[in-house]
Amino acid sequence: MWALRRVPNPLNDPRVFHLVTRDRRISIGASYAASSRSQISSNYIEENSVILESSQTISDKRLSWLRFYHSTHASSNFSVGRCGLSSQAGAESDLEDGFSELETPAKAETKENHLAQDETEDGLVSDPELSGDEEDVEETGSNELELSEADTARSGKKSSTRRTPSELFQAIMSAPGLSVHKALDKWLEEGKDLSRAEISAAMLNLRKRRMYGRALQVSEWLEANNQLDFFERDYASRLDLIAKVHGLQKAEYYIQNIPKSFRGEVIYRTFLANCVVANNLKKAEEVFNKMKDLEFGITSFACNQLLVLYKRLDKKKIADVLLFMEKENIQPSLLTYRILIDIKGSSKDITGMDQIVETMKAQGIEPDIHIQSLLVKHYVSGGLMEKAEEVLKVIEGDNIKENRWVCRFLLPLYAQLGKADEVGRIWNVCESNPRFEEYLAAIEAWGKLGKIEEAEAVFDRMLKTSKKLSARYYATLLKVYANHKMLQKGKDLVKRMADNGCQIGPLTWDTLVKLYVEAGEVEKADSILQKASQQSQVKPFFNSFMTVMDQYSKRGDIHNAEKMFHRMRQAGYVVRFRQFQSLVQAYINAKTPAYGIRDRMKADNIFANKPLAAQLVQVDPFRKTAVSDLLD
Repeated sequence: MWALRRVPNPLNDPRVFHLVTRDRRISIGASYAASSRSQISSNYIEENSVILESSQTISDKRLSWLRFYHSTHASSNFSVGRCGLSSQAGAESDLEDGFSELETPAKAETKENHLAQDETEDGLVSDPELSGDEEDVEETGSNELELSEADTARSGKKSSTRRTPSELFQAIMSAPGLSVHKALDKWLEEGKDLSRAEISAAMLNLRKRRMYGRALQVSEWLEANNQLDFFERDYASRLDLIAKVHGLQKAEYYIQNIPKSFRGEVIYRTFLANCVVANNLKKAEEVFNKMKDLEFGITSFACNQLLVLYKRLDKKKIADVLLFMEKENIQPSLLTYRILIDIKGSSKDITGMDQIVETMKAQGIEPDIHIQSLLVKHYVSGGLMEKAEEVLKVIEGDNIKENRWVCRFLLPLYAQLGKADEVGRIWNVCESNPRFEEYLAAIEAWGKLGKIEEAEAVFDRMLKTSKKLSARYYATLLKVYANHKMLQKGKDLVKRMADNGCQIGPLTWDTLVKLYVEAGEVEKADSILQKASQQSQVKPFFNSFMTVMDQYSKRGDIHNAEKMFHRMRQAGYVVRFRQFQSLVQAYINAKTPAYGIRDRMKADNIFANKPLAAQLVQVDPFRKTAVSDLLD
């Protein structure tokens, strides 16, 4: 598999990872500073060097496993091994777009799958907006650990008509927030179907809308009323919901209540995935090591979880994961390559990024649409427009009309290149009968190009297709207005949403907050969050709070920065590293010492990395300087 050796001076970087195949050596890591506690930038990393060599090519067994990985099954056995990793990490970057933190095996990106998705997407449901803990884990795979294998069979068949939502789901939705149990009691009294398939469909619909609180109530009711024989995946689903609704501490406590015979690998991988989503590095490493102690089988799943986490928080530890994978002969998955490609692209090492892609192809693994989109992003960022266009042509294929499912990817990618003509050409392919995802992609693309009228025209046409669109569709145009500081247009659109009976929730609040912040009205953005928190049982997104808090921090407004810090705790968010970064910066900008800040961090189990440690020195009330020594 991979053998390792040190290289004293690879290229111009002090440290680089290399994967060596039989005929070539390619770089697969990113660059990061020689100091083990150096600052990690999300765009550039410096590193010392390790070489990975491959003694053989990928086997047919590996290719078979990859095909399985991209099947619709969500129950494949994933496990991990012990690395003996410490957890004094810190820097929290923005979460990466496009990565599925939970890495639930999903359907491969194909024409058939996207057509099926479009057929089931009617855009008509005026659902409560997404209420998840993480807007910054946008589009994260929601770890759909559903109740049986039967749900995968359902997704295998493509219907020619739009699916009717689960009747049980509709009954749950019609019940007040805390009365799900009563709705289920009534369902049972009426003698309606309560099969595993019906339950699974309802749970899937709740999860899709991130209505985790209701889903948890359903799970609790099913067990309390003996309406379902619980197996490991059912307990894992409950664990996942507890982590999302009540946090990691209560989820960990729940594990001890699971019958020992069902306390297997699926349980721990579910908990590990939630630790990663919560950016809790220390707990994630504890779970990782626990899984090895319990001697679960080893695959790339847990390793990929740590790679995603270290990519955000502690890039120097990526080497540890790769070394562990080499030692345990764990084959890299498509997500493994995807993470490494993004690390290389973010560090501006385009050559290294290309070499990873070539290695994938040499091993019989073709980049999927998400990796191709990632390549376009990094080529554009590196000013390599021709290379970006080459990838776009590959995505497009020989006949865009036959390959129409890629249009929703092409529209924003061509906009990223500033190619208005190409955006228009792709939109023309869809314009006669657009699907909802294509409408959204077109609005986003025209917005990126600054063509507001075109974006509005697409939105107005979409609005005519349905009497009621969910907030998600309005939010796309609202983001366009926010990005272009068009405050009045944004306010008018929100009023239009309300007039059309669209429920306004976290997604709309988040965009409104950004809209007002971009317009310089931070206090108004703060007021929106305050009112939203008071008027709704659903909490605003974490990033909505941080958008306002960061603005107060820049001003050196300690009072309001502390207020936002407190509000986030009141809303139910576990304190994170990023909050302390912003709070300490507020004290720095105010040129005021932060008494007891280290004790507060310790109480919240937050450890300072090198950059935060430097910030803390600046606000230390007992700091010794040349002047203070002289005066003393």
